[in-house]
Amino acid sequence: MRSIPTITRNLLIINIIAFLAALVFNGRGVAFNSIFGLHFFLASDFHAYQFFTYMFMHADFTHLFFNMFALWMFGCVVERVWGPKRFLFYYISCGIGAGLLQELSQFMSLYLSVPELSIGQLFSLDEVSRQALNGWTTVGASGAIYAILLAFGMLFPNERIFIFPLPIPIKAKWFVMFYVAIELFSALGTSTDNVAHFAHLGGMLFGFLMIKYWQRHPESGRPWGKSKGQQFFDNMRSNWERRTNRTSSAPRREQPKPQNTTRPETDRQYNARKKREQDEIDIILDKIRKSGYESLTKEEKKTLFDASKK
Repeated sequence: MRSIPTITRNLLIINIIAFLAALVFNGRGVAFNSIFGLHFFLASDFHAYQFFTYMFMHADFTHLFFNMFALWMFGCVVERVWGPKRFLFYYISCGIGAGLLQELSQFMSLYLSVPELSIGQLFSLDEVSRQALNGWTTVGASGAIYAILLAFGMLFPNERIFIFPLPIPIKAKWFVMFYVAIELFSALGTSTDNVAHFAHLGGMLFGFLMIKYWQRHPESGRPWGKSKGQQFFDNMRSNWERRTNRTSSAPRREQPKPQNTTRPETDRQYNARKKREQDEIDIILDKIRKSGYESLTKEEKKTLFDASKK
């Protein structure tokens, strides 16, 4: 658990605790998922806070296990790339967005099922009808998890991953597209599997729009943490600076080498050379932040790799 990034680890813990609490309270006659699950907004038990709390409720152990497994598998990578603040903002925002699209899909389903009622009449349902709508309750972190899956596919589109039971690895971008197609087909079909497919699509839709906005406005994401790839490579830069003593107040002197026939660098030459090297690293890191790691040339990748080893 200590090797898991902070936000991912805490989300795992909170979800597990919430599931155990639900088991305990359900055994005592308290419908935990009914209180904190997301009800249809026209139902009598709907509350605005449920847009947040429903993400931590799960129907059963299998539901929890697969969501947490995916969060661990992809969330660790995405959080290390983005940093904790941006990752948390993305996770919560996409979870809320998933809930909003699920609510919209439920409203359209109700509207189409009773065509004799106008939209205004639907908003003025009597209490008995509102009570009946309490059965439409959404629980689970799936909307946010699908958004994390999308983020991984957009950050590392050509990364190959193994998916059981396929015998060969596939690129992350095809994996994401495959899941989008399945969810879209299931959502638009006559599926009765009791799965909130529109919530999954909603999480991915909000995630896609958010990532595209950050890519076009890289500076706008600064308050929420590091931009694409910056967290990882900033750590590399910190190691580079620490090892070269760039942050030291005293200038670094070359250690004399035995039987050195070449003229040693002066302090000014040494500092000038280090500045040139650091400027080159900064340019490469800025290029990664704006266009991604794959945009680097072979020479730039080699320069970054060599710098990380010093």
